[in-house]
Amino acid sequence: MNTTCNYRCSYCTQRFVDDRKQWAKDLPGFVAAFTSLPGDWEIKLSGGEPFRHPRFLPTVADLVAGGLRVSVVTNFSDKPETLERFAHLTASRPGIVSASLHLEYVQVDAFVARAAWFAELFAGSFCVTCVATRDTLPRLADLQERFAAVGVRFKVQPEKQDRDVIDYDDGELLQIVALGGHNATGRVAPSFTGRPCWAGARYVIVDHRGAAWRCYPSRRVRAESLGNVLDGSFRLRLGPEPCRYAYCNCTVPQERGMVDTADAGELRPATA
Repeated sequence: MNTTCNYRCSYCTQRFVDDRKQWAKDLPGFVAAFTSLPGDWEIKLSGGEPFRHPRFLPTVADLVAGGLRVSVVTNFSDKPETLERFAHLTASRPGIVSASLHLEYVQVDAFVARAAWFAELFAGSFCVTCVATRDTLPRLADLQERFAAVGVRFKVQPEKQDRDVIDYDDGELLQIVALGGHNATGRVAPSFTGRPCWAGARYVIVDHRGAAWRCYPSRRVRAESLGNVLDGSFRLRLGPEPCRYAYCNCTVPQERGMVDTADAGELRPATA
């Protein structure tokens, strides 16, 4: 939706973006492109902080009216009435809300209470995520228990610098795996090189300019472009194709069975 955000987290992967004030502008064009996709699609809106986009809620309403499920990745800082409005708009076609817990900016008790309130309100799937920096890692097991006590799933995400997982030691890697690994996949930095993956056919990444990429690693290296959803050049792949990348940080294909994760390797496996 945008590169703007009301936070400036020290570990943010977008903190070196040249312009943190970019917005998706042709929103009717995006809505038209997404509602014309064949099949049943879920649109996950992200940023920056997507709730900061002035047309965020109207766009959510338009996507739902077009028959799409709408999900969002958010820092969960907007006003309760705005979050409640999102829950209401998506009630007929709910997706996933992934609320990022940024310990540099929030008071934990208040965040846990807000998460418990929203979990009761929202018709879809709701989880809280937190980046496992070296400073936060010792706190994450306790946080996982606190959220479990109010019925909210808590997931950890490894810290990345220059888009790669930081150089955790073996003990730190074991802690992250014990917490479920990256987004509860059981892994920290998995490798699926050469394995057939449906990314590009059933899963795509689209930026705020409309440029579409097969997956996050492909966007990173500017390979396997799928065209642009706003200029008519966008084309989905027809089926699964081999993964070309040593490290996969796309958890959606992993969680939804779009790639075979059995016996997958790790770039930097933890050792007991």
